[in-house]
Amino acid sequence: MSFRNSVAIIASPRPRVGKTLLARLLTDFHLQEGRPVAAFDINAGEGTLAQFLPEHVTRSAIDDLKGQMALFDRLMVEDGATKIVDVGRASFETFFALANQFGFAEEAHNRGIVPTLLYLMTPDGTSVEAYRSLCSRLPGATLVPVHNEVFGVAQYRNKYAPIGSGTVIVRLPLLAANVRKYVERPPFSFADSERAAVLDVDVNIELQHWLRRIYNEFRELDARIMLTDLRSSIQL
Repeated sequence: MSFRNSVAIIASPRPRVGKTLLARLLTDFHLQEGRPVAAFDINAGEGTLAQFLPEHVTRSAIDDLKGQMALFDRLMVEDGATKIVDVGRASFETFFALANQFGFAEEAHNRGIVPTLLYLMTPDGTSVEAYRSLCSRLPGATLVPVHNEVFGVAQYRNKYAPIGSGTVIVRLPLLAANVRKYVERPPFSFADSERAAVLDVDVNIELQHWLRRIYNEFRELDARIMLTDLRSSIQL
């Protein structure tokens, strides 16, 4: 279960916190692992998930009932694929209000799908309050705080308690400036096997080291969620 048959929502009410970067990494992680993955982009403007990974991402709109039903119905398909949703700041409130209204987390569990929220932490009160609200609006979902190391030491992490047995805070490592300039120009896939041919050797080595760190974070989270699911099934 866990990432292998799950819906992973990437969100933050704040702009420019690394949310879409995390969604890109998680999508490419599954592609490199050879797992089926379907990603959905609920963002506007430049630098969106769909612009970086156009072949693997569906643009979604939740401004009307047709778009809302199309997205949530797709997330509930029991096809064994990981669904990844990049929720833009402008859609943040609407998306989670709909998720609560539709009983999204409960329905996912009924279908054997693991609902997980990866929430980018920031020290401001708006972000903290939004996270606390989601704890009650997504009952049964695993809430995983994510610390982007670009913001330095997470002294405010005690305000973001992980929700879900065994889960921990995920760290998004700081990316070196000489690598960032390459990966921030869409389209760009971390899973592209021909990527090394167009990057300087030193840049590619630095990128590979960085990817290993964040992918290990994903694997650890994956294992923890799988263990929790196994324990729950045994108790049932």
